[in-house]
Amino acid sequence: MKTFRAVPALAGLLACAGSTPSQTGSSDGRAGLMVERPRMEEHLIPSDTAGIQLYLRNKRLQNASPDRILLFVHGSTYPAETSFDLPLGGISFMDFLARGGWDVWLVDLRGYGRSTRPPEMDQPPAANPAIVTTDVAVRDVASAVDFILAQRKAPKLALMGWSWGTTIMAGYTVRNPGKVSKLVLYAPQWLRTTPSIISGEGAYRTVSMDSARDRWLKGVPEDKKKDLIPAGWFEQWAQATFATDPVGSKQDPPVLRAPNGTLRDTKEYWSSGKPYYDPAQIKAPVLIVHAEWDQDLPNPMPREVFSRLTSAPYRRLVEIGEGTHTVIMEKNRDQLFNEVRLFLDELR
Repeated sequence: MKTFRAVPALAGLLACAGSTPSQTGSSDGRAGLMVERPRMEEHLIPSDTAGIQLYLRNKRLQNASPDRILLFVHGSTYPAETSFDLPLGGISFMDFLARGGWDVWLVDLRGYGRSTRPPEMDQPPAANPAIVTTDVAVRDVASAVDFILAQRKAPKLALMGWSWGTTIMAGYTVRNPGKVSKLVLYAPQWLRTTPSIISGEGAYRTVSMDSARDRWLKGVPEDKKKDLIPAGWFEQWAQATFATDPVGSKQDPPVLRAPNGTLRDTKEYWSSGKPYYDPAQIKAPVLIVHAEWDQDLPNPMPREVFSRLTSAPYRRLVEIGEGTHTVIMEKNRDQLFNEVRLFLDELR
């Protein structure tokens, strides 16, 4: 296992590294206050498969409490670090929660970000069937959770997944109820009655920057598209995200390779009337956050999941207006940030 401690961020996050207080603005915008910057650590840990390592990143203040731990996992196409730790407007989601006292982690599943690419990704897509299914992803999350809990000597932690990541985190929670304190589902999957807007055949697919932008803005009213993403944010995200693929980033134009296991599971489960997990088996508090213009996983999916959380001690469904599947990087992202922190900070 390789561990990297307190190093500068790898995707232009130097401003967020370090562990000493500095004269800077706080996360709520108050300038001139002495604010401790979250300390960042990076780890490469073994998965349950020989030769496959998983990338973990952690941000926290020095006095972060061991009962305030959160792990993020990404969706089916893009890695975790540029989803949750890209300092758009000067601050990332990880920074926001870490400055609020949370011990925040993210994990890249195998085949994504800085984790090991399975050997099938060195071959043409058609040479192998779809790789990195949800079962495999749940095992990778299990490896990450066990590592984090051992590091912190803690019994449980909170989990947050985005898109496909909601299925992964919910599936893990059902199988490991004693290790999960709270669960956040941002844009959850459920049974499909319409075709998925993601397609691909073989082991993996490739995504271009143009197709990423088109998918992002799908379903947004024409008169709202111009102001949805603040100036420069898409370009900052795209450059950082595509740079995480050591092979695809060298193509002209650059592409991002993404495993197709999630597409196989969509056909086998969600498009075939078979849920991957039973929400009624989740016994932790649950927050569901969804955005109005989400075309990847549209209503009524989040409402169906919410209605089936019958064993959760309490549950909450928040709908954010004027946002897409990627509201985390849009003008209304503060609503997502604040709703998640409110839910996590509650004592129950």
